[in-house]
Parts: sequence; structure tokens; C-alpha cells
Amino acid sequence: MITKRIIPCLDVKHGRVVKGVNFEGLQDVADPVEMAAMYSKAGADELVFYDIAASAEGRRLFTNVLTRVAESIFIPLTVGGGINSVEDFDRVLKCGADKVSVNSGAIRNPNLISKAAEKYGNQCVVLSVDVKRVDGAFHVFRNGGRIDTGLDALNWIRWGVEHGAGEVVLNSMDTDGVKKGFDLEILEQVNRMVPVPVIASGGAGSIEDFVELFRRIPNLSAGLAASIFHFGEVSITDLKKRLREENIPVRL
Repeated sequence: MITKRIIPCLDVKHGRVVKGVNFEGLQDVADPVEMAAMYSKAGADELVFYDIAASAEGRRLFTNVLTRVAESIFIPLTVGGGINSVEDFDRVLKCGADKVSVNSGAIRNPNLISKAAEKYGNQCVVLSVDVKRVDGAFHVFRNGGRIDTGLDALNWIRWGVEHGAGEVVLNSMDTDGVKKGFDLEILEQVNRMVPVPVIASGGAGSIEDFVELFRRIPNLSAGLAASIFHFGEVSITDLKKRLREENIPVRL
């Protein structure tokens, strides 16, 4: 069994970390630079930074905050939000990102995935997918969960991986912020379907939710969460100790 990664996520809007439920009702949480440094010291395996308003506002990702975040941590950093071109990849990588997450930009221009993978390598391209159930099917949403694309999520993820995405972050809009567990149904399907690491996002409310996630899907790569870490409901140290007790491999 591969070593599991525990990844906090910073959803950043106008320079502040925010959090909501089902992608709505966003509340101010903290300064992203201070929070990133805290997670780096607390044992997080990686950090994800999303400029969640960039695509909806039709602008580039704010790089001033990103640069300060990158300078404050000593763990891998994945960055997304407003990534629409290979030039955007170049810009955020130069700010200190290790991997770049594409979502709305790749939906509008699918060739972005292959072009970025060709230039920077598959390991640099992360396909982030916001998924919600619509009439019994899994649909892909874009612009921070605001627009239903009508795309079938499984088909889109398969296509993205075949064309260069080296990692998939599956964001379940149905479970986001609800704190009643990860969306195991679609996570199991995606993890079986693709040969690249899959990161579960959306729904973590307790240590037990991570235990259940890795028990049910033993070869899943990572679990991502925000509010339970942001508000001190679960510490990364306690989470990893419990996972180790359950014989789930983690880096302590």
C-alpha cells in the first residue's frame, strides 16, 4: 500500500482564505501566508492553493499572495485558479508552485492539458474536477462550481488522463463542507478507472472519515480537506497517528 498524503487546501478569494458549504456561503477564515506556514510546520505532506474567484472573474491568478505562500513553506505546492494557457503554467511555476491545477481553463480548451504536459511533464499537470450529481449522473461544473457543463465526469476524467494529466483531484460538490464523509461512490469509480494518483476532496468531518476513505479505497493516493484543519477540529498530527494505528501508511 502506498504512503497516503494528507493535504490541506487553501481556497483563496481576494487575498484571504475562505470556506463555505457546497461551494456557497463563503466565510473569511485567515491570512493564506500565515496558514500555509502553519501547515508546513504541522506535518502536511503537500498544500493546495486555489484562487477560487479567478475563472469566474475572468482574470489571472493573483501571484503576489502566491509568491509569499510559496516562500513560507517547505512542502510541495499545487496551485490552481484562472489557469487558461501554457503561459499561465509558466507564471505560477516561476512563483514557486510545484504542480499546476487546471479546471475551467481545460474545459474551455482541452488541448491545454496535452500542451502543458508536453512542456512541463505529466507530473506537473493536475486535473481538478468539480463534480455534482444531476439527475442521477455525475456532471462536471466549472467557474468555481457555478456552471454545469453537462460533461459526464467519468468520461472527462478519463480523457484528461489519457491526454496528459498526471494526477486527479476529485472535488465532490455534494459533500463539500458537509463534514459527513468523502464521496466514496465516485471516488471508487475514478480510482479504478485511471492509472494516476487520485486525491479525494470534499466531505471530511473527522479522523474517522479519513480512516474509512483509505480502508474502502486502499490504493487511493491522498485525502484533501480544508475546514476541519482550518478551524482546529482535527490536527494533522493526530490524524496521521490514528491512520498509522490502523496500519494505513503515512509519513510522520
